[in-house]
Amino acid sequence: MKASLKPGLKHRLTFKVTDSKTVPALFPESGDFSTMPSVFATGYMVGLFEWCCTELLAQYLDEGEGSLGVVVNFTHDAATPPGMTVTVDCEITEVEGKRVKFTVIGHDGVDKIGGGTHERFVINRAKFDERVAAKAAKAAA
Repeated sequence: MKASLKPGLKHRLTFKVTDSKTVPALFPESGDFSTMPSVFATGYMVGLFEWCCTELLAQYLDEGEGSLGVVVNFTHDAATPPGMTVTVDCEITEVEGKRVKFTVIGHDGVDKIGGGTHERFVINRAKFDERVAAKAAKAAA
């Protein structure tokens, strides 16, 4: 991680909601989900919030580093239909060793759709991939 990674850094991401990011599309295998309203799914909102944080953090990582989400604490406060654009703002609030904490808020131009806190952990990507491959091999055995 670069020494310039500090609290107070901010980033903004915008995303136009499509039908493929609605509740019925989240798990097509679920009969229950398929009958729910066609609005931006909480699962996709969480992913969008993480995406904003990863874009911010990536600017301050060294070669071979990556990050993984380790804590997600968001509310989903308002429904967003397809066609609307969600704007996500994130800010780094704390850096503790390899753990980075964020505040996140999303807005669809009419309502605050959600927000909360998120934590990511900076990893050595090669070492992480080795551990995952070893786990997969163990599971296959």
